[in-house]
Amino acid sequence: MNFAAPWYLLGTAFAALIGLLLILGGLGVARAIKRFGDEDRVKALATADPAKRRAWKGVLLVLATALAFVAAARPQYGKGTRLVPATNVDVVIALDYSKSMYARDVEPSRIFRAKVEVARLIKDLEGARFGAVAFAGEPMGFPLTADGAAIAQFFRQLDPNDMPIGGTAIARALDQANELLKRDPKSAEHRRIILLVTDGEDLEGYPLSVAQAIGAQGTTIHVVQIGGRTPEPIPDIGPDGSVIGWRTDRQGRPLTTELSLSGEQQLAAIAQATPGGQIIRAEKGTTGIETIAAELRRQMKSELSERVETVYADVYFYPLGLAILLLIAEVFLKDAPRRRFVAVRPEPAPRRAALLGRARPPGDAGLAAAAAPAGEAGGQHAAS
Repeated sequence: MNFAAPWYLLGTAFAALIGLLLILGGLGVARAIKRFGDEDRVKALATADPAKRRAWKGVLLVLATALAFVAAARPQYGKGTRLVPATNVDVVIALDYSKSMYARDVEPSRIFRAKVEVARLIKDLEGARFGAVAFAGEPMGFPLTADGAAIAQFFRQLDPNDMPIGGTAIARALDQANELLKRDPKSAEHRRIILLVTDGEDLEGYPLSVAQAIGAQGTTIHVVQIGGRTPEPIPDIGPDGSVIGWRTDRQGRPLTTELSLSGEQQLAAIAQATPGGQIIRAEKGTTGIETIAAELRRQMKSELSERVETVYADVYFYPLGLAILLLIAEVFLKDAPRRRFVAVRPEPAPRRAALLGRARPPGDAGLAAAAAPAGEAGGQHAAS
């Protein structure tokens, strides 16, 4: 047996206090009877002795009060165990929304598969908190939350065409992700991870310097590199999500996306600049996000405080129900037994007269005549 709020058990002392007050009240009544007069005579004048019934009413009241406080302490019993995932992990996912993510070397497109696998990663890492950064030329952030479905929805409702500025600003995305971690007061005590998913290199900022500063704070950056050195054409996507052609440069030549050697080295250096950082290069037809997801799941089970705990079931309603029944019994238990009064009805007058006449002796007629008033006797003589 376990109590979720054991401090309420102190309230049972209040039930003991009620019992003490009731006892003192009973002793006070006994002393008052002695002061009033002879104790035996006073008791003889009473129709019933309420002492025993009042004692039982007091017992019921004290027990009901004690059981009410026991119910407030929320008694529980263990009915099994469950696996509790680590809850000290904060993951910020920085997903590239540049238009090159429309490339179809990963079916049906890089961005579509990335969003699906990011949603699966969020679902699989139960217990972790997530933040989000969607970036192209400028990043957009979503703060850390335990509601993973909200993060998945944030990524799902965006497309590369929605980004106001084109490009691949990795340095700004990493800076934004780190800012989300620093703003959250709990994050300083948690394991902090930034997952960078991109298919390009940053030609504007200095992502390696940003990564080194982030690594110095103890945050890990994992990099998922989508796409390689093989040129891939970039489709032109309409508002309804359908392909309406292929993107071209100003000279009308098809635009392609490929990662240069320096770009691959840059992404590898970003991951290596942080403690435990890894780079996953996507193979043909995959994004590589599932590989990072499996690694994070392994870490959460082995290193990040995943534990087994007992599952308790609340049983507070048992003492609460018993307390209610005792209070109802206390209300219906009276101080004295119920008395039944029987009304005594007098006999009817004619029947009483007949009974009296039948019971009068014969010699009483003369006495009755002698006892009659004088007026009545004179009247009789005048009639004769």
